[in-house]
Amino acid sequence: MLFTVEEYQQRVRDVRAHMRERQIDVLLIDQTEFLFWLTGFGISENMYRACLLPLDGEPVMIFRSIDESTFVESSWMTSMVTFSDWQQPLEVLTATLTERGWHQGRLGLDQDSYCMTINRFRALRQRLPQTEIVDFSGILEQVRECKSEQELAYIGRAALVGDEAFTRTVAAAGPGTTERQAAAMLHQVFMAQGLDTNRCGIITAGVGNSFLHGNLHDRPLAVGDVLHMELLPFCHGYSARMMRPVVIGSATDEQHRLAEQLIAIQDRQLAAMRPGAHANEIDALAREAMLAAGLRTEYVNITGYSLGYYPLSSPHTSDFSRVFLPDANWRLKSGMVFHMYVSAAGMAFSETVLVTPNGHQRLTQTERRLFIASAI
Repeated sequence: MLFTVEEYQQRVRDVRAHMRERQIDVLLIDQTEFLFWLTGFGISENMYRACLLPLDGEPVMIFRSIDESTFVESSWMTSMVTFSDWQQPLEVLTATLTERGWHQGRLGLDQDSYCMTINRFRALRQRLPQTEIVDFSGILEQVRECKSEQELAYIGRAALVGDEAFTRTVAAAGPGTTERQAAAMLHQVFMAQGLDTNRCGIITAGVGNSFLHGNLHDRPLAVGDVLHMELLPFCHGYSARMMRPVVIGSATDEQHRLAEQLIAIQDRQLAAMRPGAHANEIDALAREAMLAAGLRTEYVNITGYSLGYYPLSSPHTSDFSRVFLPDANWRLKSGMVFHMYVSAAGMAFSETVLVTPNGHQRLTQTERRLFIASAI
């Protein structure tokens, strides 16, 4: 198990407190991020699987029989119901609810879950005519937004290896290097240092203002090109992230000035991150400064978002449960972790940032400057 039984049990208590507020008798959890956080078992949805958490008593996990050994190895839970691949998972789920008498109460359901399709929801209502279904959307994001010490240790390890991978890749890159070769160097360090097999990052040419989600190419980079490197190291599913621009060969004075401006703007933003700070005010420190300096004519994207656990099977490659935007009306809390970023004209700087009781801590430690890759 990646966490102690005591930590999992505290998570259960936290969720149950919200269940009591909403008078929910049993909660159905099926989204992969939340399943992992509560049970330790983050299996994909090749076939439907779910956890049933009653207000009192032991939770039960329902999943394919073929995955039983993995569940036993990964989870703190001992109660399970398994099914053969020719059985209908939803029938097994509703039968379990009925057999345990849970079908007569109020069933909590995350109606934002990407695993609860419209057809699946309709079938659930049809099979449980006596059950009152209560919306539990948004609550599981809320209870996991502040990270535990062990979660922070995994994010910190990912950040440490990401720093090392970046340093090694820049040292080996230069004119003629391709984006794919740079990505391969990063991934090699991640694997050698014990991180997860996963997407290693967004490695692409820095051009214009819409390069942040650019494609990976095989063309050789020439002197003066900007290699945009967003590293996505994962440790047990927990991600740290960092962006740095790397100029191939040599950089112009204009490129150096732009990098210095971006860093100065973001430094002021990060310095203001502390518990109780308003998210929209933190956002404005970067957004308004970028526009006022003429670095962007428009700034349509967010300036930061939550970091945490990202399963391989999730459609969410970023956690937008907390984002920094002009209309963000939430406040920062100690223990929150964010990916904060600024970008303009092919260059981007970002950090993995922990909100501490006294301010902020930058978990990514790579030097904040424009890098030059000149290896031949």
